[in-house]
Amino acid sequence: MMFPLMLAATFLTSDTVVVRGPDGDRSLATVSTVTGEALRADATLIAVGGSVRVIGFGRWEIEWRGTTVGLVEGIPLASRRGITVTLSCPPLQKSGAFLLPLRLLADLLPLLGTGLSWDPAKRELRVAPLGPTVATVDGATPAFSRDTTAVQLMTEHALQPARRWTVVVDAGHGGVDPGMRGPIGGRFSLAEKDITLAVARLLARDLASRGTLVVMTRTRDTLIALSDRGRIANERQGNLFISIHVNAANPNWRDPRAARGFETYFLSEAKTEDDRRVAQMENAAERYESDASLPRDDALGFILSDMKQNQHLRESSELAETMQTRLSRIHPGPNRGVKQAGFRVLVTSFMPSVLVEIGFGTNPAEAAWISTPEGQRTIANAVADAAMEYLASYERRLNAGAAGSPTLRGKRE
Repeated sequence: MMFPLMLAATFLTSDTVVVRGPDGDRSLATVSTVTGEALRADATLIAVGGSVRVIGFGRWEIEWRGTTVGLVEGIPLASRRGITVTLSCPPLQKSGAFLLPLRLLADLLPLLGTGLSWDPAKRELRVAPLGPTVATVDGATPAFSRDTTAVQLMTEHALQPARRWTVVVDAGHGGVDPGMRGPIGGRFSLAEKDITLAVARLLARDLASRGTLVVMTRTRDTLIALSDRGRIANERQGNLFISIHVNAANPNWRDPRAARGFETYFLSEAKTEDDRRVAQMENAAERYESDASLPRDDALGFILSDMKQNQHLRESSELAETMQTRLSRIHPGPNRGVKQAGFRVLVTSFMPSVLVEIGFGTNPAEAAWISTPEGQRTIANAVADAAMEYLASYERRLNAGAAGSPTLRGKRE
């Protein structure tokens, strides 16, 4: 679905950049931002013979001579043909228009081809005459490797990101375990397992398109033991674990049908009775399991697991905060905040891990929204944005030599 590009009426300009091309020179006014000077993307791309289009909330594509690069507002990453490249600073949005900071141009322009260059000393954007096409990136398509319990989506191209991350996407429930059912008093019925699988599939595709390796704990309507989900994540050397779920209201609330909103959990001791209730609701899937890799009465196993999880407690909390921030921009329900509880699905995943309750299936309006393809795509995009924003932040800290952060096992390519 395409959206019209929103243009601002006025901007505070501070200086100019000269565009030198085969058809002559022209000047572009820069825009003052909190991070320095920037160019309006629409004016800049028109000046060099390209275009800009909005493809979603905070998401843009810029195109020049047949090459398209995807950008997300506030995230220092660019995606070209499925490869995600780290940028020195993020693109911005101001008064509804998309902005390219000047210090971003040196990273961004080479992705569009060999005919664009930026001279920061002379403040010149140079466009080479149109000539024979030079292939700088091969046209390979993503290769998919499947097995009975997980799918790993991989993309191999000539351009490689500095660091390749693996994100484990977990669709809650499945098979004989339907999860919650709703809505209360609604004219239709949903099962949590169907919604989580639909969103997880979209999320996996979105993340893979940005150059990450993606592992799904389930790709069809089948039951995967809660402890096995973490085991899959560990065996595949995941860097992040994201479990997708649908919330249900407490029937003892004054008006359970009215409850709505989104919340993200990380593994720790529950602070409230309702947090414990949500954990018990999601952990109830254990009754469908005939076996578990970590017995509930295995005290030593729990202690060892807890020690490993504590290494990632701060990182999981930060990932959860990022998740809530991104979801708050697109979700029609209220932000119910970051919470913590003893979710069994998170116990055995030894990496930054969160469980996202994407909405209340007991609320008729919210159940209807999360059941639509558009709602599911919107949620998946926001969760993917949060994952990529967190990984970019972590990589910056890692490169700066931040002390005390656990290693996310990112592989140098």
